[in-house]
Amino acid sequence: MAANIDSYSIIKKPLLTEKTTFAMNEQKRYAFVVDKRASKTEIKKAVEEVYGVKVDGIWTSIKKYPNKQIKFGLLKGTEVKKATVTLKGNATIELF
Repeated sequence: MAANIDSYSIIKKPLLTEKTTFAMNEQKRYAFVVDKRASKTEIKKAVEEVYGVKVDGIWTSIKKYPNKQIKFGLLKGTEVKKATVTLKGNATIELF
C-alpha cells in the first residue's frame, strides 16, 4: 500500500455483530472493516497507533457479496475486507 496512507484511513469502522460482540467479551478479539489494499502488518500498526494497544494476532478475510439481477442488467456485488485482531495481556479497546 502507498506510504502516504495514514492509520485512520486503513481502519474504516469496527464490525459489530452478535458473533464479534461475543468474541470481544470472551476472547479479547475485535473485528474491523479495513481498506482492501492493506496488509496484515499495516493493519497491525494502524490498530496499535489508533487505539494505543499491543496486538498479539491478526486474521483477515475478504467477503464477496453476490451480484444482483436488476431490470437493466447486473448490479455488481461489493467486496469488504475484515480484520480480526487479538490483543496482548489485559488490554481492551473502548469502542463507544
